[in-house]
Amino acid sequence: MEKSMSMAPLLLMVLCLPFALGWHDYNQALSKSILFFEAQRSGYLPHNQRVTWRANSGLNDGKASGVDLVGGYYDAGDNVKFGLPMAFTITMMSWSIIEYGKPMAANGELGHAMEAVKWGTDYLIKAHPEPYVLYGEVGDGNTDHYCWQRPEDMTTDRHAYKIDPSNPGSDLAGETAAAMAAASIVFRRSNPAYSSELLHHAYQLFDFADKYRGKYDSSITVAQKYYRSVSGYNDELLWAAAWLYQASNNQYYLNYLGKNGDSMGGTGWAMTEFGWDVKYAGVQTLVAKFLMQGKAGMHASVFERYHQKAEHFMCSLIGKGTRNVQKTPGGLMFRQRWNNMQFVTSASFLATVYSDYLASSRGTLRCAAGNVAPTQLLSFAKSQVDYLLGDNPRGTSYMVGYGNNFPRQVHHRGSSIVSIKVDSKFIACRQGYATWYTRKASDPNVLTGAVVGGPDAYDNFADERDNYEQTEPATYNNAPLLGILARLGSGHSGYNQLLPEAVPVPKPVAAKPKAEPKAKSAPNHATTSSPISIQQKMTTSWNDKGRTYYRYSIVMTNKSSKTLKDLKLSISKLYGPIWGLSKSGNSYGFPTHLNSLPAGKSLEFVYIHAASPADVSVSSYNLA
Repeated sequence: MEKSMSMAPLLLMVLCLPFALGWHDYNQALSKSILFFEAQRSGYLPHNQRVTWRANSGLNDGKASGVDLVGGYYDAGDNVKFGLPMAFTITMMSWSIIEYGKPMAANGELGHAMEAVKWGTDYLIKAHPEPYVLYGEVGDGNTDHYCWQRPEDMTTDRHAYKIDPSNPGSDLAGETAAAMAAASIVFRRSNPAYSSELLHHAYQLFDFADKYRGKYDSSITVAQKYYRSVSGYNDELLWAAAWLYQASNNQYYLNYLGKNGDSMGGTGWAMTEFGWDVKYAGVQTLVAKFLMQGKAGMHASVFERYHQKAEHFMCSLIGKGTRNVQKTPGGLMFRQRWNNMQFVTSASFLATVYSDYLASSRGTLRCAAGNVAPTQLLSFAKSQVDYLLGDNPRGTSYMVGYGNNFPRQVHHRGSSIVSIKVDSKFIACRQGYATWYTRKASDPNVLTGAVVGGPDAYDNFADERDNYEQTEPATYNNAPLLGILARLGSGHSGYNQLLPEAVPVPKPVAAKPKAEPKAKSAPNHATTSSPISIQQKMTTSWNDKGRTYYRYSIVMTNKSSKTLKDLKLSISKLYGPIWGLSKSGNSYGFPTHLNSLPAGKSLEFVYIHAASPADVSVSSYNLA
């Protein structure tokens, strides 16, 4: 995470091919989103590393403290290993696999997803060398953010910070216990010995978290500026108990949820967010699942209160609750300017699994506005993912490498600096800022699959490297997305999500990456002999305060063999904002950064209004 700098609007780009808005290859997006984790790896990279512009880094991590802390993940665009968001990332990747491992296997991605989990859990095992000791951070944000260096070059302080009985951190230990427990389910069939090892660590970490209570950022104070635990630790204790019950079927943890639900806020907090800090909605969703499975026993009345709060969260997402989430004009859930997309993917994952839980139990969602079919929750999740992948007012994909129009100046040290394999010359701490950070050009290394922070409350986005609020990616943005994409890519799951978890054994992962599927282009419906084709379609709609808004995409293609210049378009019956064109008098022309359209190329522009499609026609043009 980064601080300050500026932001400016960016007009839509010319597209080399029309982007197929309204249709998405969820399986391709899943493959890319998993690949992102390989770019975030720290330590000795394996022989089958697919992100080849990365190299080994952080090879002395932990050495000064007498412990091996080599490995793990960098959290975002920096080179720090923050334990709390890393553990949450592992928990959510594991949950994605537990629920949707079968469609991942069918897509050939289960092995890669499990490798991504194991890369994280191998590090977490190292970080827990004693029952009541857990290392929660390597490096610190202040010194790291002073420099702009590749991880392979970093010269910043790599001090290791820990929690122990004298300096507790129940939230950090609790989340790490949850990650270990969830991952133990993932490996139960394919690697039972490793699964047992993870569960053993989870038991110890939960005992540590519960016995020695305190906020981790009071012990690891350098984390306060970056990952402050605002919600405290009660939510992580409940969260860890829920995962330990799911992993072990040990009644102790079910009783813990029943006895502490009221006092620790599990039955009291009515949430509209879910993420690395605040876990209550996740706990409530899991406990609601236990209730639907008939496992509540003597805790049925308490579990019903968890269930009610889970439904409050779900109703708030689809606008049918007593307190609903805010959305942008384009329909994206909006919580905050800084990395809003983390809340979008996490909430959408909960909506997806809860939809399937309800469908499996043949239940309905009970909202203040009335009963709601489970499919509406899945439709909400799909709308958020489609927006992320490009169905939005800007026509921008917020997943790097997916589609034609995605962020090119990502706030990420490794991707923004030439690969050490291309130019091995050392890049010093401040040199990176002078040479690479301020460079107004596309990243030399494409950070494929990274989900960036995304647009503001009005759907605006500036693709600029110093715009850290919008262009920085994070591992916890991607982790929940794995499950949603696997679910959407499989169509109707056909699985009873309330049956015991059974993650299949993956097929061996090939060392070489498979060829990426080709993106499908929008069909050309032109019926005239005009050298300019115009294809218009409505890509999404939403309701706001009783009024229905429509988002329309128009792709204009130069079908001639010459360059198109001096374009003038006539647009009538337009009652809302338009992006991607410049206006002069009563006519519209190319955007200000463009004065021509080469042969065979396309230009996309979009508009939003609460009406039928506008009338768009070509007034005049020249071919040269």
